[in-house]
Amino acid sequence: MSDVRVLVVDDDFMVARIHAGYVARVPGFRVAGAAHSGAEALAAVAELRPDLVLLDIYLPDMSGLAVLKELTGLDVLVVSAARDVPTVREAMRGGAVNYLIKPFTAAALAERLRQYADTRRRFTAIGPEARQDDVDRLFGTPQAAAPLPKGLSAATCALVAEALREAGRDLSAAEAAERTGLSRVSARRYLEYLCAAGQAELRPRYGTAGRPEHRYRWLG
Repeated sequence: MSDVRVLVVDDDFMVARIHAGYVARVPGFRVAGAAHSGAEALAAVAELRPDLVLLDIYLPDMSGLAVLKELTGLDVLVVSAARDVPTVREAMRGGAVNYLIKPFTAAALAERLRQYADTRRRFTAIGPEARQDDVDRLFGTPQAAAPLPKGLSAATCALVAEALREAGRDLSAAEAAERTGLSRVSARRYLEYLCAAGQAELRPRYGTAGRPEHRYRWLG
């Protein structure tokens, strides 16, 4: 997939620059532009056609919620100091894909962006028609656990899951084995089970030659 193009909208020029820097650090994302008012945001969307808008609520000419209502068919991640429940609820009703309260760290924004990228990849992988389990994963509905294959234990599976979750990044079977004390073959079996259960995803890493390395990332 091509990079996700992001429009950063914030009334404070310095904050917009900082947020743009945060976005630029996340692989798979690039900054398409910045706007500092509601009118500028709507004009920039029409001109730049971004994939995602990082939208502040407090803008000098109009509320970010009003801007959100105009951005039908476009993904919006709200970033705002507004933390009152009516505002958060209105953003959800308006279709915001996520809501991040200021001030936040680069890591917090990066995590939301990775979640957004994962959802985009899932939509692409589903194809023209979705099954119920596809929809459940997209909406975060808890999945019924797939039965453990013969020879696997629930306790060891929990150990592998914890290692993958705490890693905060994708792991190979060898790395998971090192963290858990299992053999690489055993670690791979548990990782494959977690993928089948919808709690992890396989992320092939392609090198310069040969077969891609199988890496696994926690989804929860």
